[in-house]
Amino acid sequence: MPVAITLDRVLEQRGMTGKELAARIGISETQLSLFRSGKVRGMRFATLSKMCFVLDCSPGDLLDYEADPADLSG
Repeated sequence: MPVAITLDRVLEQRGMTGKELAARIGISETQLSLFRSGKVRGMRFATLSKMCFVLDCSPGDLLDYEADPADLSG
């Protein structure tokens, strides 16, 4: 998949654990773990906004994109 989750890198830079982030934004550790592993297909903007607020970052800091021409054929 061309979209990669870079949340772990941001958590490390902030010295924060996933458990702490989940508690601060009001989601379960399981939900956060699924997002971190890329196993979710979507996320509410409200949840993304809370993550960005707590981590003092922008959505682009949590996600990365690498174009794959094979994804365009379908």
